Amino acid sequence: MDIREDAIDRYAADRLAEGAAAASVNRELAAFRRAFNLAERAKMARDVPKFEMLKEDNVRKGFFEDGELAAVEAALKPHLRPLLRAAYITGWRRGELLSREWRHVDFEDGWLRLDPGETKSGEGRMFPMIPQLRAILESQLTRKQAIERETGQIVTALFFHEDGRPVKDFRRAWVKACTEAGSPGRLFHDLRRSAARNLIRAGIAQRVAMELTGHLTASIFQRYAIVDETMLVEAAAKLSSHLGGNVKPERKVLPLR
Repeated sequence: MDIREDAIDRYAADRLAEGAAAASVNRELAAFRRAFNLAERAKMARDVPKFEMLKEDNVRKGFFEDGELAAVEAALKPHLRPLLRAAYITGWRRGELLSREWRHVDFEDGWLRLDPGETKSGEGRMFPMIPQLRAILESQLTRKQAIERETGQIVTALFFHEDGRPVKDFRRAWVKACTEAGSPGRLFHDLRRSAARNLIRAGIAQRVAMELTGHLTASIFQRYAIVDETMLVEAAAKLSSHLGGNVKPERKVLPLR
């Protein structure tokens, strides 16, 4: 009953002074606020104090362009390259892809599936097997069958080592490949951000793009800073066309002096 707004504000200030990030403090405050809400619902608290959340500077800026993606792919071990490409296409999380087995692949109807209970939301999800994704999975199928013939062992994982073992932790290999490719510090999660941007660039509605990648809220999806200069120019060209023009938007060019 003694915990009011002033105590909450002091807690946030103390955590920042300790070096905690604003995002971390906000997650703690959110859990604390949830506890108060549950207590109020159970009639164990009279009212819920107001929680002032801190401003977060957490706009995501990591994207892979084609050249950088190709360089990292070339530096990766061959058995990890299909995983990189699948992540770049689907935008699915690392754990979601690594947990895929062949029973989740539907070549006939053309889907890669996540069953209910396997996703962050608890709901199932499917990604259409576009030609680029199908090529990856068919190549994996050929590798799987060759390993099974040679070893007599069944390969169940969709992404596996040369001996058929499922790929699990590849952080060292990832860091090494990014460093060799001249892109140190890049995250595997950057592939998810890149996939989201690719979907928007392709003209796919945000709601549909979120269904494909599995983003739960529009705020998280938009936090990826999807819009870039190229997209703004393309949007302006579409607007010009809609208004009856047929010329591309001009960029101001300053003469050399």
